[in-house]
Amino acid sequence: MIQNQKPVTVPNATVPFAKGTMGEIPTYLFSTVKEGHPMVNAMAGLAMLEEGEQLVMINHCAPSGLYPKISAEFDYSDMDLPDGTTQIVFTKKQAAANTTDFSATSCSGGCG
Repeated sequence: MIQNQKPVTVPNATVPFAKGTMGEIPTYLFSTVKEGHPMVNAMAGLAMLEEGEQLVMINHCAPSGLYPKISAEFDYSDMDLPDGTTQIVFTKKQAAANTTDFSATSCSGGCG
């Protein structure tokens, strides 16, 4: 559960984002369940993520096409929620090389 959520503007995002905390961790949150392209919004959120922060995405499934594009710089875990959606939590790897191409928003993967 994210506490103290406030709307935040994320460049290139097509859905609303919020920022709050989960415990002590600064956390960004967005959902692409009802609208928005998952890859576009995930890349927009990841582009602004700093070490020590996390990004939570709620989607209709785990975005398997996204994972190979970000795995050098970000860790992620997904969990199926009781309502049938999937929650994905992204964190930036410590001392990551900043090699992710955030403009790579096309997806050939899908759910997986």
